[in-house]
Amino acid sequence: MKLKSILNLMLVSIILLSCGHDKSEKNNEEVTSEEVSVFNYNVEQFADIKILRYQIPAWEKLSLEEQKLVYYLTQAGLSGRDIMWDQNYRHNLKIRKALENVYVNYLGDKSSEDWNAFETYLKRVWFSNGIHHHYSNAKLTPAFSSEYLKQLLSQTNTVLEGEAFDVIFNDKDAKKVNQAKGVDNVALSAVNFYGPNVTNADVETFYKAKVSPNPKKPLSYGLNSQLVKVNSKLKERVYKSEGLYGQAIDEIVKWLELAKGVAENEAQGNALGLLIEYYKTGDLQTWDDYNVAWTSATDGNIDYINGFIEVYNDPLGYRGSYEGIVQINDFDMSQKMKVLSDNAQWFEDNSTLMEAHKKENVVGVTYKVVNVAGEVGDASPSTPIGVNLPNSSWIRAAVGSKSVSLGNIINASNNAGSTGRLKEFVHDEDELSNHKKYGELADKLETALHEVIGHASGQLNPGVGETKETLKNYASTLEEGRADLVALYYMYHPKLQELGLVDDWEAVGKASYDAYIRNGLMTQLIRLNLGDNVEEAHMRNRQWISAWVLEKGEVDNVIEKVTKAGKTYFNINDYAKLRELFGQLLRETQRIKSEGDYKAVEALVEGYGVKVDQDIHKEVLERNKQFTSAPYTGYVNPVLVVDKNDEGEITGVNVTHPKTFVGQMLDYSKFYNFLPEVN
Repeated sequence: MKLKSILNLMLVSIILLSCGHDKSEKNNEEVTSEEVSVFNYNVEQFADIKILRYQIPAWEKLSLEEQKLVYYLTQAGLSGRDIMWDQNYRHNLKIRKALENVYVNYLGDKSSEDWNAFETYLKRVWFSNGIHHHYSNAKLTPAFSSEYLKQLLSQTNTVLEGEAFDVIFNDKDAKKVNQAKGVDNVALSAVNFYGPNVTNADVETFYKAKVSPNPKKPLSYGLNSQLVKVNSKLKERVYKSEGLYGQAIDEIVKWLELAKGVAENEAQGNALGLLIEYYKTGDLQTWDDYNVAWTSATDGNIDYINGFIEVYNDPLGYRGSYEGIVQINDFDMSQKMKVLSDNAQWFEDNSTLMEAHKKENVVGVTYKVVNVAGEVGDASPSTPIGVNLPNSSWIRAAVGSKSVSLGNIINASNNAGSTGRLKEFVHDEDELSNHKKYGELADKLETALHEVIGHASGQLNPGVGETKETLKNYASTLEEGRADLVALYYMYHPKLQELGLVDDWEAVGKASYDAYIRNGLMTQLIRLNLGDNVEEAHMRNRQWISAWVLEKGEVDNVIEKVTKAGKTYFNINDYAKLRELFGQLLRETQRIKSEGDYKAVEALVEGYGVKVDQDIHKEVLERNKQFTSAPYTGYVNPVLVVDKNDEGEITGVNVTHPKTFVGQMLDYSKFYNFLPEVN
């Protein structure tokens, strides 16, 4: 699972991207770290997006073998980049290649409004890994005409026709993921996980017939395949060598085998071997075996995430999007935060969960602060700030999980400059002052508690199926909300000070609660167009939590809606009672998950998390107009450039940084184009 959180009041969304390309020569659009006396985190801004850079601290302290391992793993990640594009929408690769060809070869007027609109559209497509918005899932709307695009195509000898051309301008495939109530979510979602004419009922019927060899260790059926109809019969097209996406997967395997050759230890090497075998066969039992081995491999400086993992893009929560992340341990920060995983059992024992829903033995929870060396796929250019894996409930219960906080990503956002939104939306100077003093620490702790304690907490009742089966399209938002509630319940607790994590638990807790309510009820609305419902899973969970505690605390005036000078604010009057409400809601959300109560989760999400107060929304958008900073943040990745001797052996790996977003996107398309044809 990934955490989306507030960083300087710019919500960082969830996607990954990997660094480096298979060229030893230095790209002329890159600059070495040594050439920059003061690191410039800002790259550019367009539409609703801000692009930043991030550094890789202490790279030079890694051994050559460790640097080679990082390089091979980032190359493996990038080799699968185009998989994510095709998963997002069936015409994405064809559209991207055509638009890029126009961009590179057009020799006409590049000062016109139409060209500027074309360039912005292409950048938005790059950022979203396709033609649908990376967060709202709505199809991107070009600010140029179809006639203008036809002119560009003609003048650059570029072919884009038929449905792939028309869909840019028409109303077809309007939503990548449609989570609306009472509709056929699969049929109305443009995401390329399902073939034409496949419906919700088809998916549910198909997977009900699947029986795991060991019911206590259910396999993740559907995770690595596309479900299609062939002669009216449902069939899976499995992602594997000699299967769907086989060309890219073979390239991934090539680099993973090189990585295995320089693994830091036997456990890490064994896990990589299982991942290679999984990619070759597509076997889901091998995937589980790999996850067990990967979760247990905790030694070493380098770790990674690679595979078809998060299911947010599947309206029914079966199929995983491709992603990769390569990470280097920040030993100092990891040691400071290790106290959370060491005390995981205490947090479980003292939560508000029903006794039957608590884990008697929380095992194998590891937590590290890491520095990202590269990201790809479902985590780039927009990135998570925290990740907890594996997602399998039985592996979490029997073996444990790994939680990481992406320290250098958080640092880049914190150093990119203030937006000024905070002062506009805080209730008073006390709230502003407390946030400035403790807000960054509160954000880091909340992320850690969400990932380490939240996702590891609780258990299903005996005989209850996986949440994707029982809670269906509400499974993701329920799980993310449940992890948020665990974090919120403990953010205002003296235990944090007792463990040495804070010096003033009340002040840190207040900063956390203020930010969460402010965001859940107001500031996250800057991401929506007026009149839109909330559809993204994380936005939904922040709203249903905030709206629920607002309503339930109304009789005691726990949270007060205040109007000053025509502006609305939400002021917390009683933090202790708010914590009690978070605890009550936590108990209920775990009950819903443990019992698989679909009616209850539907009532919770639809009742509190979907509809938007239109007056508040209109006001928030109006107040936000004064700020030029974009609401979404993403990143270009460092580029790893290798030095080789005459025998072709790697003698060094250097970190460089791209000058432009455009340059990196064009390089990626040039050097990692491993899916020339996808049918």
